[in-house]
Amino acid sequence: MSNGERTRLGMLPRLGDPARSVWAKHDRDTDGWLPLWRHMEDSAEVARLLWDRWLPAGVRGLVAEALPRGDSDARALVGWLAAVHDIGKATPAFACQVDTLADAMRGRGLEMRSAKAMGPDRRIAPHGLAGQVLLGEWLEERYGWAPARTGQLTVVVGGHHGVPPEYGQIKALYDRGELLRTPGASGRVWRQVQTELLDACAECFGASGRLGDWRSVRLPQPVQVLLTALVILADWIASSPDLFPYFPDAASRSDRERLEAAWRGLDLPEPWRAEEPVESARELFASRFALPAGARARPVQEAAVELAREMEKPGLMIVEAPMGEGKTEAALAVAEVFAARSGAGGVFLALPTMATGNAMFPRLLDWLERVPGVSGTRRSVHLAHSKAALNEDFADLMARAGPVAAIGVDEAVPVSSGRQAEGRRRASGELVAHAWLRGRKKAMLASFVVGTVDQLLFAGLKSRHLVLRHLAVAGKVVVIDEAHAYDTYMSVYLDRVLSWLGAYRVPVVVLSATLPAARRSALLAAYAGRSGATAAEEASAEEATASQAAYPLLTAVAPGGLPEVRCPRASARATRVRVERLADGLDVLAGRLEDELVDGGCVLVIRNTVRRVLETAEALRARFGAENVTVAHSYFVDLDRADKDRALLRLFGPPEKTGDRPAGRHIVVASQVAEQSLDVDFDLLVSDLCPADLLLQRMGRLHRHRRGPDQQERPSRLRTARCLVTGTDWAAEVPVPVRGSVAVYGRYALLRSAAVFLPHLDDPARRPVELPTDIDPLVQGAYGEGPVGPDHWQCALEEAREQLGRHRVDQAERAAVFRLGDVGKPGRPLFGWVAAGVGDTDDTATGRAQVRDSRDGLDVVVVQRRGDGSLATLPWLTPDVKRERRAGVELPQGATPSRFAARTAASCGLRLPPRFSGETLDRAIEELERLYLPHWQGKDSPWLSDQLILALDEDCQTRLAGFVLRYSPSDGLEVTRDADDR
Repeated sequence: MSNGERTRLGMLPRLGDPARSVWAKHDRDTDGWLPLWRHMEDSAEVARLLWDRWLPAGVRGLVAEALPRGDSDARALVGWLAAVHDIGKATPAFACQVDTLADAMRGRGLEMRSAKAMGPDRRIAPHGLAGQVLLGEWLEERYGWAPARTGQLTVVVGGHHGVPPEYGQIKALYDRGELLRTPGASGRVWRQVQTELLDACAECFGASGRLGDWRSVRLPQPVQVLLTALVILADWIASSPDLFPYFPDAASRSDRERLEAAWRGLDLPEPWRAEEPVESARELFASRFALPAGARARPVQEAAVELAREMEKPGLMIVEAPMGEGKTEAALAVAEVFAARSGAGGVFLALPTMATGNAMFPRLLDWLERVPGVSGTRRSVHLAHSKAALNEDFADLMARAGPVAAIGVDEAVPVSSGRQAEGRRRASGELVAHAWLRGRKKAMLASFVVGTVDQLLFAGLKSRHLVLRHLAVAGKVVVIDEAHAYDTYMSVYLDRVLSWLGAYRVPVVVLSATLPAARRSALLAAYAGRSGATAAEEASAEEATASQAAYPLLTAVAPGGLPEVRCPRASARATRVRVERLADGLDVLAGRLEDELVDGGCVLVIRNTVRRVLETAEALRARFGAENVTVAHSYFVDLDRADKDRALLRLFGPPEKTGDRPAGRHIVVASQVAEQSLDVDFDLLVSDLCPADLLLQRMGRLHRHRRGPDQQERPSRLRTARCLVTGTDWAAEVPVPVRGSVAVYGRYALLRSAAVFLPHLDDPARRPVELPTDIDPLVQGAYGEGPVGPDHWQCALEEAREQLGRHRVDQAERAAVFRLGDVGKPGRPLFGWVAAGVGDTDDTATGRAQVRDSRDGLDVVVVQRRGDGSLATLPWLTPDVKRERRAGVELPQGATPSRFAARTAASCGLRLPPRFSGETLDRAIEELERLYLPHWQGKDSPWLSDQLILALDEDCQTRLAGFVLRYSPSDGLEVTRDADDR
C-alpha cells in the first residue's frame, strides 16, 4: 500500500491491535463505546472544519502569524493538537475505569491494576495532564525538542478540560511514572501504543513534516489560549453521541460520511465577513439606521467613522459625547469599519445592566437586518445575561432553533415544532439563537452578542474554561457602553481585559458621556500594552491635547501605538440648565412642586436610594393624588419593570413617538434607573446630590426634546430647563449629604460634585450649566486632583479624600486576588494561568459579585399563595404579546407547571435588596428553601429549576429573615424591619 493510500485511510492502518483496543468514550446506559483512535480522528477533522468554516479571519490571522508557513502551518497545528488532545487516555490511570474495556486491553498486552486497586492515586494523573507529559516526551524523543520549549504546545493538551496544569501537578506526575505505563514487560507495550498513536496523528494531520521547523517557534500566550479553546470546542463536538455515534452503531458509516453527517447536524452559522462600507459617513448612517427624510448624521458620528477609516490599523476608540448624540449608532458604524479591516466575525455590545441590555437587543437586530454580509444570510445572535430567555425578542429566536444531531445526506432535516414547511434547510437568511451555542460557556461564541459588562469582565477573572471566553471576544469588535459607570473594583478587571484584547488585536469602542482624564489615559495605556514612564509621558501628551480641545472628544490608539485625538463639533442641540439648591425635606419638596406645577407639567425626581424613592412617593401622593405620581426603581419583578419602562416611554418619550403625555401635573419618582437607556423627557428635574457625571447624565432627561418653538408647548413656568439639587444640608458650613447617598457614592465624590457646581448654584440665572459645553470641564474638575471649592471646605475634602484612597486600595487589592495575570512573553507556557481561581463562573449573583464590588441580594421568583393554599402567578400581570392571560395562572404544587405557566412565573423574578446578604443571606435561603416543590425546582421544569420561590399572601406580603416584605405593582418591593422578630 502506498503512502498516499495509507494517508487517505486515516489512522487505523498505522496501528497495531493493542493501540486499536484503547478506548476513549463509554456510555454506561447503552454500553456503547468509542476507540481512542476514532475520537482522535473525529476531533482533528472537526477542528479543521472549525478553522476553515467557523473561525473569524482575524483569529486565524493571529495564529498564522506565529508560524513559519502561516495559514497552512496554523491549520495543520490546530488539527494535530485536536488529534493528540486525549493521548492521556492511553494510560493505566484512565483505562482502568471500565472493567470490560480494560479487560479487552489487557488481552492485548496492556496490563493495568483495577480502578479500585489504583485508588486515589489516579487523581495524580488526570488524562489531560498525563497527555501533556506524554506529548512532551514524544516531542523530545522523536523531534529533538528542548524540554523548555515543549510546554507552549503541550499545555493545550494539559488544559483541554478548562484549567492549564500547574508546575506542582506536573512534577508530582513525573514522580509517579507507573500511572502512565504499567511497570515491567507491559510497560514496553504501553510505550509502543502511545508512540504509535502520536506518530499516526502527526502523519495523518500534517504535523510530521513540520514539527522540526516548529522547534524555533515561540507561540505568544494569546495564541496558546486560542489553540486551547479550539481544541476544547472540537473535543466537545466530537464527544457528542448525537453527532458522532458510538460503536457499534458508528461502524455503519465511512469516515467521510460520519464527518459530513455530524457537520450538517451541527449546522453552525458561519462568521460574519464584514465588507468595508464604501459610502460616505452620511450615506452610511442613512442606510444602516433608517434615518427619516431630511435627517443627517451628527458630527460626532461622522467623525467617528472617519477616524476609524484613517487609523493605521483598528484599535481602541473612546467616544465621549453628550447624551442624545447617537453614540450607540456611531459605535455600530465604527464596528462595521473595524470588522472589515480586522477580520472580526461579530460584535459584542457590553451594557451596564440587564435592563439596558434588553433595550439594546432589538436595536442590534434592527441594525443587523440592514448590514451587508448579515442581511440575507444566516448568523448566530445571543442575549447574554441570566434572564435572557425571558426576553421576547430572544425567545422568538430560540424558538426557531432545531435539535442538534447528525444528519445523513439523504435524511430529512429535523425541524422545530410548528415550522414544518420552513425546516432548517430554508435558503433565506435569518438570525438564529443556535441551540449548540447556548449555556454559560458557549453562548458568548455566537457572532453577535448583547450582554452585561460582567460577561466581558469575566475574561479577566481566573476561572475554569476561561480560554473559551477569550476565544469569544477575540473574534469580535467589542463595544463597551456607559464606561463612566464602573468603579475601581470593576476597572481593575476592565483594564486587564483591555490589555488582553490589545494582544488579540480586538477592535474596541468605549462609549461615555465623558471620562476623567486619568481614567481615559489608563484605558488607552492598558489596551496599547504600555506601562510605566513611557505610558505616563504619552498619556500626558494625549491629555494635554484633549484638555485644550472642545467637547465632544474622540481618542483612539492601535495596539502598541500612540493616541490620536479628534475634536468634532457638537450638534446644534444645546441646553441651558439653571441649577438651584433645594433644602432636603419632603414638605419642602411638595411645597416647591405645588408652585412649579401651577400650570401643569411633568417632573422627574431622582433619589439615590429606593427607600427615599418610596418615602418621597408617599408624601407626594398625599399632596397631588396617587394617580399623578409614578414610581420607578430596580426592585420590581421583571414583567412589572418592563411594563414600567414601556409606560414611561409612552408618557414621556419623544414627541414624535407618543401622544399620551399627561396634560396636567405628573411626577415620576425614580432611582438611578432613570439615568440610563430610557429616552424620556421632563419639564423639571429634582435630583439628590450625586457625582458630577451622573448629575449631568440626569440632566440629559431634562428638556431632552424640543416641544414647539422655544419650548412653547411646555408650561410657561417650565420653559427654562431647571435642576433642583437636594439630598443634602446646604445650610451647613460644608454641605452634608444624606446618609444613603454617602453609602452609595462616598462623601468625597459628593463634595467635589457640589464644589464644581458651586458657581452655578450660587448664580443660576447668570451661570446656567451649558450643555454640552460645560460637561467636560465639570467632570474633569470633579475627578481631577486640583483643589475645588471654598477654603473652608478643604479640611472636609481632604478627610474624605483620604477615606476614599483607603477604600480604593482595598478595592484594588481584593479585585487583584482573582484577576488574570498580564500577557506573558512569547513561548512561555500557560502553566498555572488560572491557578487559585474561582472555579466556574456565570452571570448569577455569585458570578457578578466576583467582578463587581457589590452586595447583590438573592434572586427569587415571586408568586402568590391564595387563601386556600394554592399557588398562582401574580394577579395583575398583563397579557403577553399573543394576548394570553398571565394573571392568576394556577401553578400546581404536585405536578410540573405547563411551559406557559412556568415561563410566566419565571418572568416574575426579583432581586432582593443588599440587606439580604451576609448573615441575613443564609437565614433567608434557609427560610425560602422550606417551600421546596420538586416538580418545579428539580429538573422537570427548566424555567423554574433551582429557583428560590417567594410566596406572597393575598395581601401581597410575607416575612423573611426578620423583615416584612410588601409588594405592589405601583411601588414594587418595600422592605421594613419585622417588629415581631426578636
